[in-house]
Amino acid sequence: MKETELWARLQQHLGAGYYRVWAAEHNLGEVGGRTVVEAIAAGVPFKDIWRAAWAALDLPPTER
Repeated sequence: MKETELWARLQQHLGAGYYRVWAAEHNLGEVGGRTVVEAIAAGVPFKDIWRAAWAALDLPPTER
């Protein structure tokens, strides 16, 4: 997964007006309690960040 795909998926599920706020403020336990923005900066693989966001958003398995 590329960074652009991660951002596109977050926007798709959270909406254009909210996804960046959520990514900067919501802590994801599966990536060490970091936010999406912090996890990217720390070098966490984008696929791992998406899996953590997917779980936090309680999305269906088809979206994984």
